[in-house]
Amino acid sequence: MPPIPKFSKEDILNCAYEIVKKEGFEGLNARKIAKVLGCSVQPIFHNFTSMEELNKEVHQLIYHKYQEYMLSAKEKEDNPYKQMGLSYIKFASDYPEFFKILFMQKTNLNANDFVMTDSIGEDVIKTGQMVTGLSYEEQKKFHVKVWIFTHGIACLVATKTIQFTKEEIEELLAKSIKEMLIGYKKEKKNEGK
Repeated sequence: MPPIPKFSKEDILNCAYEIVKKEGFEGLNARKIAKVLGCSVQPIFHNFTSMEELNKEVHQLIYHKYQEYMLSAKEKEDNPYKQMGLSYIKFASDYPEFFKILFMQKTNLNANDFVMTDSIGEDVIKTGQMVTGLSYEEQKKFHVKVWIFTHGIACLVATKTIQFTKEEIEELLAKSIKEMLIGYKKEKKNEGK
């Protein structure tokens, strides 16, 4: 009798991650993981107490991948604020199912709260301050407007509604951020009169 293959927690987690990358959480279940690994569901429930626990760990891996994209953009010297926006869109392009899981689910949050629930949000705002020269509170308000615009492009990319070239996205984001900043500063100046 051939030996029964043993699967580690990491093997199962990596398999689940790959399934979710292609099909979202809707495509993830114990039978599918077992089929891909060529085993019964027993190793899955030996390593995880439930599918809910496995789902949470996959979600953490997804969020970690997103953080990698955003934090690597922050390190770039050429306008890191714009680079973080481009990375947000690139993440949507490279990992559309992951993007949908993180950013296209129903919530009861307003835009400001949604942006601030993301642990990267604070980094993006501080990075934006270096570029715009706005105070923290002003940058927070400005960033919500930029994020709504950037998120719209990312959603179009993730759902493949519209095909953009990398150059089109870069130009659209750069020009729009510049125009929004000019308008925001003009609006603030008019409020002070």
